[in-house]
Amino acid sequence: MMTQQELIDEFLSLPAEAQSQVVDFIAFLRKRYTEFQPASGASNIDLISDNFIGMWRDRQDLADSNAWVRNVRKTEW
Repeated sequence: MMTQQELIDEFLSLPAEAQSQVVDFIAFLRKRYTEFQPASGASNIDLISDNFIGMWRDRQDLADSNAWVRNVRKTEW
């Protein structure tokens, strides 16, 4: 593995266009790996006891939600 100084020296030895590509690639990697990081504390959520889960369980009009979704898709599309 290169030291930071070796990495900087290698970067500086590249032509300007290649340096620009390295910078773009670093930005791409930062974006890619920060988008998929869970929010802090997100892993501590207890979904089983969360009130949001199952909030429509007693609604009779949603008993067959698949048929409802199919009907909405048919009329809207």
